[in-house]
Amino acid sequence: MKKAILLLVFSFMAQHCFCWGFYGHRKINYYAVFLLPPEMLVLFKPQIDFLSEHAVDPDKRRYAIPEEGPRHYIDIDRYGTYPFDSLPRKWDDAVAKFSEDTLHAHGIVPWWLQTMLSRLTFAFKEKNQAKILKYAAEIGHYIGDAHVPLHASSNHNGQYTDQKGIHGFWESRIPELLAEKEWDFFIGKANYIKDPKDFIWQRILESAAASDTVLKFEKLLTEQFPGDQKYSFEDRNGITIRQYSTSFTKAYDAMMKGMVEKRMRQSIFAVASFWYTAWVNAGQPDLKKLSNKEFSETDLKEFEKLNNSWKNTSIKGREHE
Repeated sequence: MKKAILLLVFSFMAQHCFCWGFYGHRKINYYAVFLLPPEMLVLFKPQIDFLSEHAVDPDKRRYAIPEEGPRHYIDIDRYGTYPFDSLPRKWDDAVAKFSEDTLHAHGIVPWWLQTMLSRLTFAFKEKNQAKILKYAAEIGHYIGDAHVPLHASSNHNGQYTDQKGIHGFWESRIPELLAEKEWDFFIGKANYIKDPKDFIWQRILESAAASDTVLKFEKLLTEQFPGDQKYSFEDRNGITIRQYSTSFTKAYDAMMKGMVEKRMRQSIFAVASFWYTAWVNAGQPDLKKLSNKEFSETDLKEFEKLNNSWKNTSIKGREHE
């Protein structure tokens, strides 16, 4: 009976484990703040808790509206072979060739990131603090997703190769186990991105190229690893659950030569650089002189709705895990 209960707990937590996990997304936004210039730190540093906490809002929104899901990924292998030249990089051209329904069916993260960048830039121009913080937190989430290899693969959870669970393993279990003690997030400073569209697509192609390695190495290690040692019952946030064992996780990370840490570092740099680029493109407004410093009643109700939807309903659309 006890084992059955623990397995149910494990199953529940697996279903509620998202892109980079809540832990990873919060850390990405948190560390991105420290890459900003002093002129931006006057706003972003005091708001670091908000930026970290609300980094997970887009995942919570997947429980509220069905159109949210495709914003987190792109099954780019549905469009041929690397470098997927058959897929136009501009949205209007892609719609004309494949239809908007097809694009949404296979994911739209590279285009949605450009939409979010425009929204953040406009919020800076308006000097609207509430919108700046909201869009900055959320664009950080989508940027992080674009750096996850399995977010650029139709085999997004190993469902076609008998590797179900690898999605959460790669982006949640590994960073939760290793990030605090073994990884380095002192990266440098944010850069201005001259061509955000090309930057985004380059990161998507990197993710797509790495997805085969993510799947192949897990299968190879599973074949080499003692079957009774791949999983273990370990403590997670005060609850004992069945999960990938520490020894298997570390062996997999070593086999990938630190891929997860590298992609997380790249995510942090990209988030800070997108924030910085939006601010520059908005004319570098003085962030000590902003309006709308308090969130509106509508904003507060949305935050409450997201929390309630996440806790009480199921994902509307495709499961990632």
